Amino acid sequence: MRIRMYQVDAFSSRVFAGNPAAVCPLDRWLPAPTLQAIAAENNLPETAFYVAGGSYELRWFTPTNEVDLCGHATLASAHVIWAIRKETAAQRLRFHTKSGTLGVDRRGDLYALDFPARPPIRHSVDPSLVPALGARPQLVLGGWVYLCVYETPEQVRALTPRMEQLAAVDRFAVIATAPGSDCDFVSRFFAPSQGIPEDPVTGSAHCTLIPYWSKRLGKNRMFARQLSQRGGELWCEDRGDRVGIAGRAVKFFEGEIEF
Repeated sequence: MRIRMYQVDAFSSRVFAGNPAAVCPLDRWLPAPTLQAIAAENNLPETAFYVAGGSYELRWFTPTNEVDLCGHATLASAHVIWAIRKETAAQRLRFHTKSGTLGVDRRGDLYALDFPARPPIRHSVDPSLVPALGARPQLVLGGWVYLCVYETPEQVRALTPRMEQLAAVDRFAVIATAPGSDCDFVSRFFAPSQGIPEDPVTGSAHCTLIPYWSKRLGKNRMFARQLSQRGGELWCEDRGDRVGIAGRAVKFFEGEIEF
């Protein structure tokens, strides 16, 4: 079997930055173990698969498992559909996913994701979290992930988590964040239990970051940076029970896989 595949750097306007995702258009769904094997072979933070019909069905896989929400691979899929394959002239895409219907709007060279808000909540904290991070945050909130708030971008940038310990905490992943110096806020995202020690740029994390920082800063529109080694830029909007997460994308590779 041969499948077309594209590798896109999302939340960046240049290659070798942002978050790389593989995108595979399919005529029909293949068995989940086959999709997982392709994602493991790619060994990228995410591999996205979509099936086109009247609308689009979309699924995302890390090297180790399927996830229910992924921002950068959704943005990468939109870039493949609009800019590379030119499948539609519509200015809005709808993806049917495990997290419901997700919209993407095209705004010049920006792709704006319409995602569900996942506000953080006050919650008991796994006692192994702070030792695993290696630096005590100012505040820890819970939810689908831990949100660890620090005072400065330099503290977030300096984190060197113990990944084996972090993989054992009782949450899907950990977000570290702080107010920005040249932006509204910064973040890093660690998900070693999902096969991703550090994700370069994480759209889904901003489902939690945007509600938190919107309330703290008293503003609905914000500009954010993710402080991974590759780095990324995100234009953010608080829409109540939804969030807007916009960024650019650029193709790095296209080809064909065979198995």
